[in-house]
Amino acid sequence: MRRSLPVILCLLLAPGAFAQLGGQAAFRVLDIPSSARAAALGGNYIAVMDNDVNLGFFNPALLNPEMGRQVALSYLPYFEGIGIGYAGYAHHFDSINTTFSGSLHYIDYGTFRRTDEAGNELGDFRAGEYVFQVGGSRAIDSLFSIGANVKLLTSNLDTYTSTAWAFDVGGVFVKRKLGLTVAALLRNMGYQVSTYTGEREKLPFQVQLGVTYKFKHAPFRLGLMMEQLQRWDLTYEDPKAVQQIDPSTGELIVDEVTTAEKALLHLVPSAEILLSRNFMIRVAYNYRRRQEMVLPDKPSATGVSFGIGLRVSKLHISYGYSQLNLAGIANTFTLAARFADFKKD
Repeated sequence: MRRSLPVILCLLLAPGAFAQLGGQAAFRVLDIPSSARAAALGGNYIAVMDNDVNLGFFNPALLNPEMGRQVALSYLPYFEGIGIGYAGYAHHFDSINTTFSGSLHYIDYGTFRRTDEAGNELGDFRAGEYVFQVGGSRAIDSLFSIGANVKLLTSNLDTYTSTAWAFDVGGVFVKRKLGLTVAALLRNMGYQVSTYTGEREKLPFQVQLGVTYKFKHAPFRLGLMMEQLQRWDLTYEDPKAVQQIDPSTGELIVDEVTTAEKALLHLVPSAEILLSRNFMIRVAYNYRRRQEMVLPDKPSATGVSFGIGLRVSKLHISYGYSQLNLAGIANTFTLAARFADFKKD
């Protein structure tokens, strides 16, 4: 599919589609949820210790023996025909009591028409971004686990390329008797090695905390993810906004943001309804996404995400729906399977 260059430039700057944070860092592909479960639960789901290998790719501290010999594939048909895909595998080594993972995350921006200054066509070119990742995790004791990811990032636009290295470091505390999981994650620490223009850009580094609670006698898991904690004030002032004057006093009307509102911009509440071992419903609400992307006269369901998880035979199938804005809906599909499940009894 052929598209105009302005489309690709906008997406290269901010594929995460967030007004405040978009354009402030390179390789925003790192902020796009790589699995349907994560997308359905608000985008950053870092505090559940189960056998879902997709969560282990995102927070390496969640990698555990139950994810061993498991493969996962995801696909997200993005805006303007752009394709986003993900593939990963995890393996546990009993001899060193460590679980490792490897994955590839990519964006295919498609084919573009090359022209000169006069508009003469000079052929086509392609563009894309790729994340090659290797991670590992080890349990310190029955309660604590730690993990790390190493990422090689590449981006190409015709003959231009950019590369970078990034690292994640995470830790998780699990108290299974209480149904409590608490996690902390430092994401995308790193350095851009080569650039398009010669001027190095920042990577989308962020600090995250997460907590989930699974009720002992009810099929619910509640979660609260805290994102972008490295920066307290995420509010945005539009430099083109028209200033309004109070007609009664003649003074400028100042729209102040309260401390509570600033705090809400960091919080993403979520819930999983575990109807059975083979069927789950997921829902979340991202307040920051809504504040940044909503249209006042047509609010729609911006900021809301939901999805389902199914186990069909030996396959785990997940679907995630995210309302990014009025015109942007993301549908993510994930398929996962453990090779051990296909062994004959």
